Amino acid sequence: MSELSQQLVEQAIRNYQDPYLKSDLLGADAVESINIEGSTVNVSICLNYPAAGLCNAIGQLLKTSIENLDGVTEATISVRFEIGSTPGQNNIAAMQGVKNVVAVASGKGGVGKSTTAVNLALALRAEGAKVGILDADIYGPSLGLMLGIAEGTRPQIRDQKWFIPVEAHGLQVMSMAFLVDDRTPMVWRGPMASGALQQLMTQSLWDDLDYLVVDMPPGTGDIQLTLSQQVPVAGAVIVTTPQDLALLDAKKGVEMFRKVDVPVLGIVENMAVHICSQCGHEEHLFGEGGGAHISDLYDTELLASLPLSISIREQVDKGQPTVVADPEGQLATIYREVARQIGATLALRVKDGVAVPNISISDD
Repeated sequence: MSELSQQLVEQAIRNYQDPYLKSDLLGADAVESINIEGSTVNVSICLNYPAAGLCNAIGQLLKTSIENLDGVTEATISVRFEIGSTPGQNNIAAMQGVKNVVAVASGKGGVGKSTTAVNLALALRAEGAKVGILDADIYGPSLGLMLGIAEGTRPQIRDQKWFIPVEAHGLQVMSMAFLVDDRTPMVWRGPMASGALQQLMTQSLWDDLDYLVVDMPPGTGDIQLTLSQQVPVAGAVIVTTPQDLALLDAKKGVEMFRKVDVPVLGIVENMAVHICSQCGHEEHLFGEGGGAHISDLYDTELLASLPLSISIREQVDKGQPTVVADPEGQLATIYREVARQIGATLALRVKDGVAVPNISISDD
């Protein structure tokens, strides 16, 4: 077939703009091959972020676009994805069995950070990634309850050295809650908690993860510094509510990650609006527009603005987080949208060759 016809096929492909890569597929280097045999066109696409929920739709759109070209009787489109590794800050060595580490953090407690972390992990898995989640809240671990893991569950030990993560809803899970009794308080000073986190990170035998989601404790203390200095964090997600006090602490969280040169991938705003279950009236109980303000202030993305929903709370309390309890529902769709955005943002950092600066921590 002529070069012009090849160009026409490419132009048909360019008609689709990927909303996450913010480019057409040729510009994003996602087109593996274009083969033209007579009136038949075969195209192979490989995305670099988890997109199981999109592959069929993208294939159908491209098929229609190409088959509308003169001289084309049939188009076969193959769409897949392959997730690469994102380097962490200060060229810290990669973790064994983990491609990308994503921290989910908040400046204060009570903003739905752990709920966001567990649903993000499940959403990444729903989009086809292999995912683990680490409960880094040494003092108040909660992921076991949220994922329906029975009290008293203990990880298996291999070679007297490695913890084998517990499986729940297809996730690999590790938490301090698996190593102590649920009623035992962690009466530890900061260095002891930091040491426990380091042990969980380095002695957990993660099995070929695309993403390890780390549910951070609230605040900006020892645990956060331990993570940023010893773990190759690809990026952080900041969780907040629209309340002024939460926004103030969220800004501190963003500034902390900036100070240790961990990129902030975006903001998730929880409890943005309450919708009355009886009359449908909408009311902004905790304020309005706070998440958008922070994302604008720090030139990052507002990944999602989620409502104050009783179903989210009820589902995690039952060990069935929203993404698995109602996988086709509106809230699960939002979490999966966030998962794709995060995956694509990390992929773009690798593609664009973003330099990762050295850690610089000062007292001022």
